Formats: sequence, C-alpha cells, structure tokens
Amino acid sequence: MAAALEAGGDPGFVVLDSRSTESWDQGHIPGAVHLPTALIAERAGQLLDKDVPVVTYCWGPGCNGATRAALALAELGYRVKEMLGGFEYWVREGFAFETRQGPGRRGADPLTSPVETADCGC
Repeated sequence: MAAALEAGGDPGFVVLDSRSTESWDQGHIPGAVHLPTALIAERAGQLLDKDVPVVTYCWGPGCNGATRAALALAELGYRVKEMLGGFEYWVREGFAFETRQGPGRRGADPLTSPVETADCGC
C-alpha cells in the first residue's frame, strides 16, 4: 500500500482515516480522507466513490475503529479493507506522515521492520 501511495498517480483505492479530528491533526497518512466513523453514514456519499475500494485505518492494533468504519462502509455498499497495524505501525515502519504542523517521517523501528532490507521474508 505504501509503495502505491508514494508512487503518485491513482493507486486504485482510497485510504480513510476514521479517527477524531484531534487524532488526525496529531498525524495521518498523506493523501488519506478524514471521515470519523460516527460521520460515515452522513458524509460517505459526499467524499467517496462506491466504485473505488476503501482502506480504513485507525490508531493501531489495540483499536477497533478501522473495523467499525469498514463495517459501516460495507453496510452502505462500499468495497472495504482494513489496514492492519493502523497509523501506529505506518509510522513505526518508517513511512511518511502529515501533522497539523507539516510532514514528518521517523526511522523504521527494528521491532516492526527489517533493518538491512526492505523485504521481511514473509
């Protein structure tokens, strides 16, 4: 997913951040659509195209917000997947993010990403 987003152009899907505005401001995936779960029924039709798959995310593996958002979108007829690991693992794996103050990027955490190669061998 990260490679498709960083390549530019149309990745063939939309990334949706289902967290609060405060969480979004603290950090989010570049190019993501911000739509808190509680507002999906009201606003999804204005922000999303049912012909384009949606990938939901929230804070991390300890949060079920992306799952709840995916269910709400699926019930409205959207094709949905959940991004495992959420924003926490996006940042921990060294991918770019944006905050209210601007762009950011941290080095990859060796507990979540291989240090010597981009291939985890899975």
